[in-house]
This record gives sequence, C-alpha cells and structure tokens, in this order.
Amino acid sequence: MNHDNPLLDFSDHPRFDHIRPEHVTPAIALLLQDARDVIAGLESQTGTPAWESFVEPLEGVTEKLGRAWGVVGHLNAVVDTPALRAAYNENQPLVTEFWTALGQNEALFAKYKQLQQSPSFAGMSAARRRIIDNAVRDFKLGGADLGADQKVRFAEIQEQQAAISTRFSENVLDATNAWELLVDDAARLAGLPEDAVTAARALAEKEGKPGYKFTLHFPSYFPILQYADDRTLREAVYRGNATKASELGEKPEWDNTQIIADLLRLRREEAQLLGYRNFAEVSLVPKMAETPQQVVDFLEDLARRARPFAENDLAELRSFARDELGMERVESWDVTYASEKLREKRYAFSDQEVKQYFPESKVIAGLFALVQKLFSITIHADQAPVWHPDVGFYRIEKHGQLVGQFYLDLYARNGKRGGAWMDDARGRRVAGSLVQTPVAYLTCNFTEPAVVDGKRRDALFTHDEVSTLFHEFGHGLHHMLTLVDELGVSGISGVEWDAVELPSQFMENFCWEWEVLQGLTSHVKTGLPLPRALYDKMIAAKNFQSGLQMLRQVEFSLFDMHLHFDFDPGQGQTAADVLAEVRHKFAVLVPPAFNRFQNSFSHIFSGGYAAGYYSYKWAEVLSADAYAAFEEAADDAQLLAHTGMKFHTEILAVGGSRSAMESFKAFRGREPTIDALLRHNGMTI
Repeated sequence: MNHDNPLLDFSDHPRFDHIRPEHVTPAIALLLQDARDVIAGLESQTGTPAWESFVEPLEGVTEKLGRAWGVVGHLNAVVDTPALRAAYNENQPLVTEFWTALGQNEALFAKYKQLQQSPSFAGMSAARRRIIDNAVRDFKLGGADLGADQKVRFAEIQEQQAAISTRFSENVLDATNAWELLVDDAARLAGLPEDAVTAARALAEKEGKPGYKFTLHFPSYFPILQYADDRTLREAVYRGNATKASELGEKPEWDNTQIIADLLRLRREEAQLLGYRNFAEVSLVPKMAETPQQVVDFLEDLARRARPFAENDLAELRSFARDELGMERVESWDVTYASEKLREKRYAFSDQEVKQYFPESKVIAGLFALVQKLFSITIHADQAPVWHPDVGFYRIEKHGQLVGQFYLDLYARNGKRGGAWMDDARGRRVAGSLVQTPVAYLTCNFTEPAVVDGKRRDALFTHDEVSTLFHEFGHGLHHMLTLVDELGVSGISGVEWDAVELPSQFMENFCWEWEVLQGLTSHVKTGLPLPRALYDKMIAAKNFQSGLQMLRQVEFSLFDMHLHFDFDPGQGQTAADVLAEVRHKFAVLVPPAFNRFQNSFSHIFSGGYAAGYYSYKWAEVLSADAYAAFEEAADDAQLLAHTGMKFHTEILAVGGSRSAMESFKAFRGREPTIDALLRHNGMTI
C-alpha cells in the first residue's frame, strides 16, 4: 500500500491530521481496484471453497475499503467542507456501485451456498456459521437471484438512493447552518439562562455581528423554546426549526419534499424487484420483528397504553398555561416553555438548576468509573490524531490488556451533522496471533464550553445530555467489549437492527441512580455533589409527561412503518398525508399545518432507520427488562457484580454471533416482557 496517501495507511488509527479532500479519490480508486482483483481471483477458484481461502481474503480486502470510506464518511459528518463534500459525492456512486455489484455476484453467492452446504459447515464455530448464513441472506437481498435486466435496474436504484439520501442529509445540514436569528434587544431574552445568553453573545461577537445570535443547532435554539418569556421569539425559532429543508424554508434548493417522494418510490420498486410486497418486508428480513403488521400491532398497543397518560398530561398543561401563564391556547411553540414552568412549579426545580451539578469533567469521570465497576475494565486517556482540537481519545483495558479505543467528540459546531451517534472506526478480528482491537466514534452535539476572560470553562450538561452520553457510550461498549474473533459478527456487526439499541438504552437507566449520580455531579461553584432533596425532586419528575413523550415516539415509528408498508407513493398520497393520518388516529398534540418535521427526519431518509424507527421502542422493552435484573440485584454487591459480568458475557461480548433473542434469554433466563418498560415510564395502574 502507498502510505503517502494517509487513507491507505491501515497500520494503526486514521491519520486525521494528514487526511485532505484530495486524498479521497486516488485512495478509493486504488482500494476498489484491489477489491475487484481479489474478487476476480476468488471467482476463478475451483473446488469446494474453504473459510481460509475464500471468506478471509474477501473479508480482508473489503474491510480496507470499508474502513477508508468510513473515515471519509465520518469526516463528512463532523467537519463538512465544500471540498470534502465534493470528494465524498464524487466517490459515493463508485462505492455504491461496487457494493451493489458485490451483492449481486452470482459466483460468490454460489460459493457461500456451497460453504453453507459443505460437510465442514457443521464443524465451524457458531460465529463463522452465522457469518455464512448472513452472507447467503444478504446476497438474496442484494439481488443476486435477479435476472440480468433486473440486476441492472436494481443497481441503478441503489445508486440513486445513495445519492439522494446524501442530498437529503446535506440539505438538512445546509438549512441548519444557514438559519440565524439576531436579537438586538437584551430585554427580549428574559427568562433565558445566563449561559445561553453568553453563548449567543459570543457567537455574534465571533462573527462580528451586533447583539445575540441564535442558530438551529440544538444547544442554541432549544433554550429559547424552554425558557424565553418572549412568545414571538419562541415562535420564530420553532418555525425556523419546523420548516427547515422544506418549501417553507430558507432556499428552494434545500427542500427535501421531492427527495422523500423519490426515496419512497425507489424503495418500493427495490422491494418488488426482490419479490416482496413492500420495503418494510425487506427491512425486517435481518431484524427480530417478523412482519410489518407485528410491528404495527406492537406500536398501536403501546399507543393505547400511553394515550390515557398523554391525555392527562396535555389537560394538566393546558389548565396550568391558562391559569398560571394567561395562555388561552397553547401553541406548539409554547409547549416546551409551559411544560418547564409547570415542572418548576410542581417539583420546585428547573433543568437549569440541575445543570449546575453536571460539569463535563465530573460527568466523564463518573461515567468511566461506573462502567469500570460494572464490567471490570479500566479507561485511560490515549493519543491518536483527531479531526478537531475538542476531540478526546481513550483506551479500554481489561486485566492490563487493550480491548478497545474510542474518540469522544462532544460539542455542536458548524459543519457537523446534528444529533448523537456511535459509529465504528474498525471492528475486532483475530488473524493468527494478531488481534485487531475495535475502535469507536462517539459523537454528540452539546453546548461547547464558554470562554470567559480568555479562560475556557468546564461545559455544563443538562441531565438529558448526560443520558444521551450514556446512551452512545452503551453503543460503544457493545462495539468495544466484544470477545468475538470474526469481524462479520463482532461488536455491533451482525446484530439485528431492532436489538442494537438494547445496550444503549440500558445504560441510560444508570443516570437515575442515586449512588451513580453522586459520582457524576459536582456543583460548578461549590463542588458539592447533587443533594438528596434535589435528587428526590428529579425522581418525582422523572415520568413528567411520559405519556406525551411515549406517544410522540410511537407517532414517529408508525409514520415510518406505514410509509414503507401500506403506502403506495404512486397513488397520489404524500408522506405528509400519511403523517397526518397517523396523528389523527394517535396524537393528542398536533403540530401546526406549516410543520414539516418529515423533511428533516434524517433517521429514516438518510440514517439507515427506514422501516426501522420502531427499533427504539422494541429495544426499550429489552433494555428495561435487562436493567430490571440489576434492580433486582441492587442490594447484594456480589449478585450485582455477577449480573454485570453476565450482561457482559451474554449480551455485549457475543455481538452478532447469535440471535439477539438467544442472547437475551441467556442473560435473563426467559423471553422479555413489557412490564419493566411500563413501570419505568410510570404507566402502571
């Protein structure tokens, strides 16, 4: 390999300090050619294929391509620039074409089927058998059984979907970055926390603008919705966020409406080419759920259970807003503000008060201490090239041996995609005596630390942000604590999509534990941990408006499933019509007509969750039930340690080497029940 191009250096971690947009095209071209050469050699092999001479070479060459393209995609998500975006968009069709052709390769498909039917198959490890089974399944889903003309069309569909999904994401990012609200009169900011005002002033000064600047990055706009007394200010921010990337937004070229229609049409055509009735059926083939109707039934059952609680939540909110805030009608831009006021009155505390106890350094140290105790590991700061000065890098060891490493990129900034996610930089694999340890990207979009008098303060996190951090770290643990030696099913690889949220949602529960919070908190001025009185108020408020929140997630999940299940984009209806129908049936809080939520619903239109958004609720059943095992062991230190070890060995360590249901039953001793989820959400009567 030519190490003059940092994207072609696989000796250690990505050389982020040297990678430039001009490296992308030559690196990807070389890796694609290498992969094609290896594939040609494998195609010409005669006789019964063997794991060592067939699967390993194919896996080795495609892993390099995947890792290099993964670095490019990651940089495109966290430090987007015009040059990088151009390089990404130039090469994406080539990469998509390669993977599509690989998925349709009849010769390789035949060899995997030979392996699956060979006498040696039964003697292979469970991990290798699962990789082969998954490969046969994926070849079928990739169109390997299609006729020649159908393969051509299938490939065109894949390339078109990849291109317009990327465009969807770019439109959301561009619309987010472009929108701004400048406030000249400080009096209009009444109610806002001091740190939000300081951040807005600093942002305006940084750009040489007067007054205070607010953007559609979550840490900037959300405090206005939550705290600003000025109703017109809240409405302006709400409208900007609700119409981004739509025909009502800043620029027509950022409108995602047609992209949504095109994606849905292409996905339906893909499904029908493969012999399925709809894309939801295709999506569910590698998942735990068996049919779209099963998912719809699951979600509608949750909606029925949540609705009485949601109706009560909304009635209380409207009554409070009318009697205490003088609002005869609660508009969508009032909901977060009025809810915060109601919570402050009912529970006598605010998010802002709690936030003072969660400085970044203490939260990170407390998180590390918890997982070290739970899973008998140690975490240390480490060194590796990074893509931004704010990014940290760490290593995880067990019994003195390196088991994984991770990057931590916490703050929102221009050029960085919104939201929070974990992605893998590389997976665990063992080749001979060499162990390739896993590496993860952990990415969030929290408020960056304030700089006061030239000194950078510790960032302060809301409790929701702490939960988000724990969530993504749970994904990271799933990826990094694997003990599986085969790349295709180590860590998160090969895990059913609707089970992949189990470890992440599981970790969120610890953010509510008194002892854990003692190690996570230190007041920014006094240094004291969270007081018991405030903790008790937080627990009392834990399920505040949980009915509304549950119903909202069910609404999004049903919208996604119906779009890909029983919606025909050729019959004159639109995605907006489907969303309106779902809301009519299940929502108690309906947004205004101008709301274009779907136009920035990146999870399902550019993030891999198409016909899979239900996974959050599906996996929450698993995670709540799994966490209940820790609750049951809470008073017995020895049993608690045993439970942590068992969660590691039966859930985290096995990765995708067996079905998620097998792993859950191995941990819990039975199939999951919904009881713990309802209890954790305060929905038991």
